Amino acid sequence: MSRPYVIGLTGNIATGKSTVASMLRELGAEVIDADRVAHDLMRPSTGVYRAVVARFGEGILRPDGAIDRSKLGEIVFGDPRALRDLERIVHPAVVREILGRIQRATRDAVVVEAVKLVESGLDRYVDTLWVTVAPPEVQVQRLTSLRGLSLEEAWRRIRAQPPQEERVRVADVVIDTRGSLLETRRQVESAWRRVQTALRQRRSFDI
Repeated sequence: MSRPYVIGLTGNIATGKSTVASMLRELGAEVIDADRVAHDLMRPSTGVYRAVVARFGEGILRPDGAIDRSKLGEIVFGDPRALRDLERIVHPAVVREILGRIQRATRDAVVVEAVKLVESGLDRYVDTLWVTVAPPEVQVQRLTSLRGLSLEEAWRRIRAQPPQEERVRVADVVIDTRGSLLETRRQVESAWRRVQTALRQRRSFDI
């Protein structure tokens, strides 16, 4: 099989990336979740794990020795320098793993879902860049009601990220998730049809 068509899916926190990724999976795409990849790479005994603990201390560990991502999040979302340090440790390993998974993919289309897709340089390896957006008040509502964060913590996490407009400026497709799931699905299916057209064109060149 030729190289899969890669959709880069990014967007700020609580703007609906996972929802869109699930819809794309239902449509037939293979989904690679960068956050899950990072979670795997930070399991005990890995090089990334040791580097993270060396930088942030054993206070971020759970009793079983695993990294407590909630404690780590409290540190890095309140300290830009700490967040940059974490990204310098984790991002290169995540990029290498994701590129390997793309090469091993068995579907024609692969979705790489990542908050830091552009910042990590993963955007260089995608065929199209999709960005999810939602108003800040919707982000706050999702973070407090669905993830159980306090209002203060929700706003802190939103403000720790770059303005959504920065991602929109480089997007090929923008999915606005403020409305119903049906409205979001319509946008996703419309953009997916363009992916299928691109795949047909690629196959015609491969013949």
